[in-house]
Amino acid sequence: MFQGEIAITIDDKGRLAIPTAFREQVASTCGNRLVITYDAFESTGLYIYPYPAWEPVRDRVNALSKTKRAHRVLQLKLVGAAEIVELDGNGRISIPASHRKVAGIDRRAVLVGMGDKFQLMSEADHMALAQQALGDEDLGDELEGFNP
Repeated sequence: MFQGEIAITIDDKGRLAIPTAFREQVASTCGNRLVITYDAFESTGLYIYPYPAWEPVRDRVNALSKTKRAHRVLQLKLVGAAEIVELDGNGRISIPASHRKVAGIDRRAVLVGMGDKFQLMSEADHMALAQQALGDEDLGDELEGFNP
């Protein structure tokens, strides 16, 4: 399980080094194969899945109806944009330029462990999201009585 947030730098070639705290887990979980795709629910972010965690997500998304616009957008953002990458000898992965551009990621970014995947976003977008407070109207009934 991936958790925690780490400020990182994207180099001039669009590569990011997977933090050493996660490298062993990435190697054992997925043999260093990751999938990078758009965050389907935020306009400024990327998801990075270990390949085995990605496959069931891909299959569930592809099984959705092609007649509903929201399903097609989800299929486009998650499956259509998915890129398989592997860690190089220095523990780095290349983030495609198109993905960086759409997500607004330049040099400074934050990698957040989200359990079964990572989320990557620009430092500014991460700060804005982290400072955002949730109100009662944002929480559904399923969180009634939840107190972290």
